[in-house]
Order: sequence, then C-alpha cells, then structure tokens
Amino acid sequence: MTTQKPFSQACENNKQPILDMLKQVFTQPATVWEIGSGTGQHACYFAQQLPHLIWQPTDRLEQIAGIRLWQQEAKLTNLQAPLQLDVADSVWPCTSIEALFTANTLHIMSWVEVKLLFTRLTDYLSEQASVCIYGPFNYQGSYTSESNEHFDQWLRQQDPRSGIKHFEDVVGLAEAIGLELQADHDMPANNRLLVFKRKAIRRVERRAV
Repeated sequence: MTTQKPFSQACENNKQPILDMLKQVFTQPATVWEIGSGTGQHACYFAQQLPHLIWQPTDRLEQIAGIRLWQQEAKLTNLQAPLQLDVADSVWPCTSIEALFTANTLHIMSWVEVKLLFTRLTDYLSEQASVCIYGPFNYQGSYTSESNEHFDQWLRQQDPRSGIKHFEDVVGLAEAIGLELQADHDMPANNRLLVFKRKAIRRVERRAV
C-alpha cells in the first residue's frame, strides 16, 4: 500500500513550461481529463494554477493510490479524486470530454495502444474539444536529438513495444477523428506540446421535397 507520495523530477522540471502553454489553450471553464496522471504532481500544480478548470486525473490501477495522496494533500476544490482508466478499456468512466491533457504517455504505450487511445476519443471527445499532448516525437522518421535517440533505445530495452512515436503518424490518427493540429510547440529537454482542436460536426438537414 502506498504511504509516501510518489515523486518525479521530470514533472517538477517541466510543469512550469507546460503550464505556460496550457494557459493559452484552456482559457475557458472546462473539465480537463488527464490521461496517465502518473505521480499526480501535474494534476495538483495545474489545478492550483488554473482555478477556472476542473482537473480530472486518471491512470491505471497501480498509480491511483499515489495520485490520491497528492490530491488529498492539495485540498483543491477543483481537483477531482483520480479515476481508474486504461486506454484499452472499452468503456471509460465518463460520458464526454471537453478538454484533454496527457504528458509523457505515448512513448510508453505500444503503437496499438496509441491507436486505441484515438479510437476511444472518437466516442468521448465533444465538438470543439481541445487536446494537448506533451512528450518527445520523431520528425520525418528521424530523432530530434541524440538524447532522444538514447532515450528511445532505453525505452525499447524495457519494452520492445514502446518507443518515441512519429509526429506524422500521431497527427494522422488525430486527423482521422476530426482533430486539427493548432500548434506544435518546442519545449525544454527536446519535448514538444501538440495542440489539437476537434472540428464541429457538420449536420446536413434534409429538405422536404
């Protein structure tokens, strides 16, 4: 049983640069679903700094206890208790998602799981939903830095199915479910923040003949 809050130095290092970008995207009141909240540090920090948002952390079962420790200590009214969610789950614990954030998750997932994530978002993303994805990406089939290449090799040693994903492939999955790339921000430590927005669904009215 988790009795000590988990801690990630990477979260501590990148939370302010990510916040600076989120302030530009999540400008209106909304509930933000965070996929793969990890330790829970991001959830607490962003909820504190963005009080107009309701922040909903989620992750696999093994992470929930640690996230809950951060959430309970923070005592923020706009920070929800973490919910168990695996992208492979056929049913998610929500009816719709109007805003979504995920950090350092796609390179941990297999490509099958990444495709499943976007398949599920087809069902749950609202019209005009904003989606922010943070992490490393390859461009035109190449690493953006030597450190990313070494990181990718390390990931694949841990799990051959994981690894840094290609920007073009991820954008292709997003476009297939009606997400348009709004921005591709250069972030510290050779990371990126991809910002997508879902198009409004055009409804064709049938005219009486």
